[in-house]
Amino acid sequence: MTPTDPAVAAAEEARRRTGRVVERTLTPAPSRVDLGGRVVDTWSYDGSLPGKPIEVTAGDELSVRLVNGLAEPTSVHWHGVALRNDMDGVPDLTQRATAPGAEFAYDFVVPDPGTYWFHPHVGVQLDTGLYAPLVVADPAEPGKYDEEVVLVLDDWTDGWGKPPADLLAGFRRDGMGDMSGMDGMDGMDGMDGMDGMDGMDGMDGMDGMEMGMPSADEPLGADTGDVSYPAHLINGRLPSAPVTVTSAPNQRIRFRIINAASDTAYRFAVGGHRLTVTHTDGFPVVPIVVDALIVGMGERYDVVVTAGDGVFPIVASPEGKMDPEARALLRTASGEVPPLGRSPAEPSRRLLSYADLVAAPEVELGAGHVDRELTMKLTMDDQGRRWLFNGRTFEEHEPLAVAAGERVRVRLVNDSMMFHPIHLHGHTFAVARRDGRGVRKDNLNVLPMEQVDIDLVADNPGRWAVHCHNVYHMELGMMTSIAYEV
Repeated sequence: MTPTDPAVAAAEEARRRTGRVVERTLTPAPSRVDLGGRVVDTWSYDGSLPGKPIEVTAGDELSVRLVNGLAEPTSVHWHGVALRNDMDGVPDLTQRATAPGAEFAYDFVVPDPGTYWFHPHVGVQLDTGLYAPLVVADPAEPGKYDEEVVLVLDDWTDGWGKPPADLLAGFRRDGMGDMSGMDGMDGMDGMDGMDGMDGMDGMDGMDGMEMGMPSADEPLGADTGDVSYPAHLINGRLPSAPVTVTSAPNQRIRFRIINAASDTAYRFAVGGHRLTVTHTDGFPVVPIVVDALIVGMGERYDVVVTAGDGVFPIVASPEGKMDPEARALLRTASGEVPPLGRSPAEPSRRLLSYADLVAAPEVELGAGHVDRELTMKLTMDDQGRRWLFNGRTFEEHEPLAVAAGERVRVRLVNDSMMFHPIHLHGHTFAVARRDGRGVRKDNLNVLPMEQVDIDLVADNPGRWAVHCHNVYHMELGMMTSIAYEV
C-alpha cells in the first residue's frame, strides 16, 4: 500500500471531527538563540526555542503551511499522532523532503487528546532547535488540576560543541571505537559522560556483559548514549538562567513533559514534591505516585504535583552521563533560589518503572486473538558504525507486512548492550499483558539484552516507520517500516 492509496483517504474521512480548522505557518530557518547567557547559531521554527506550541482539540483539523527557509531539504513529523499516512513527514517513505525555498501543506485531523510534539525527519536536524510541542486538548478531560505547564527537555551541542552533522560523520567513520562524538566539547575531556565504560577493562565474556546490564543504580544499563553534551536545557534555557514556573501553594499543576533530546534520557523530578503520573505518550494510565521518572528520547509523560510553599528545583539529569543537569524552577513564594549543583533527594527515591504502568480502563486494548506475529531484532554492527533491525539498515530493509484489521504482536529483541527508545509511527500500541491492560505507548525504552512484546491493532493504513529515537542510531541504520497489504 502506498501513502496515497484510497484506503488512507478513507481512514482519514472516517475520523471524528469537530469541524474546526487550526491554521499555522511554520518556517524552519537559521537563527541566533539566547540559551540564557550563551548565544548560539542554530536552526529553529520561526526563531523560537522550543518552537511555539500548537494547541488543538481532539478532532480538529490541523492545517500547517511549511515554508523551508533552510539551505537543505526538511520535513515535519507529527510525533505520536495517528494521522493520515501521507502527512507523516518521513522522506523516502511517506513523502518527498521539502526542498530549500519550497513549501508543503500538512493537513490532517488530530484524532486523540494528549501530549505530542513535532520535529524534522531528515538527517540529524532534530539535534538543532527544530522541535516544538503539540498539545491536544480533551473535551472530556476530568480537569483534576488547576493549571498546566509544558516542559521540553533537550541535549544541546549545535553552535556550542561539535555540530550534529560532524558527530554523525565521526560515527560513520570511527564508530564506537574512538568515541569520535566526544571531540570539541568546551571544558570536557574526550571521555566525559561515558562513565558507563569505567571499570570495563579486563572484563570478558559474561562477566563484562553482566557489568553493563541494567540494575537499580543503572536502570537503562551502563552505556546510555554516545555523545557528551556541553549543556542540557528545559524549555530552551540553561540552569544558570532557568525558566521559572510561577504558581501558588496548594495549586495542582499538570506538567506535560517532552523529551526532545537526540542522545539523552533524563531522570526527571521536582524537588520537595511527589509526582502523580497520569499519562504517558498521550494516553491515560491508572494514576501512580512516584518521586522520579526516566524519560527516554521521544517519550512524554504527564504528571500532576501539588505545589508547596517556596522555591523548588525542577531537574532533568542526563541518565548515565556525567553531563551537567537541566534545571527549571517552581516558585510559589518569595525565597532564595536553591544553589546550582545541589541536587534534590527525589531522583534517588521511588523511581517509576514500566511495570508500574497500567492503561486506564477507557484506553485498554483488551485481551484478544493475535492474528500475526512479527519479530524485530535490534543489533549493533561494525563497532557502532551501523545499527540494525533484523540485520539490515533502513536502505536495505524489507517492510514488515500487516493487513488492515489485524491484531499484530511485535516482539522487540534487543541483542545489543545499549537501550533503544523504539518509536512506532501512526499507531499507539499496548505493552503485552495477559489481562489486556498493558500501558498504551508509541515510544518504548527497550533495555540491553531485553525482549518486549507489544500489541497493535492495524487500523491506520499506509507505510509506517519504526525506529530508534536516538537520532544517531537511526541515521546509522536503525529504522525499518511496517506496511499494510493491499
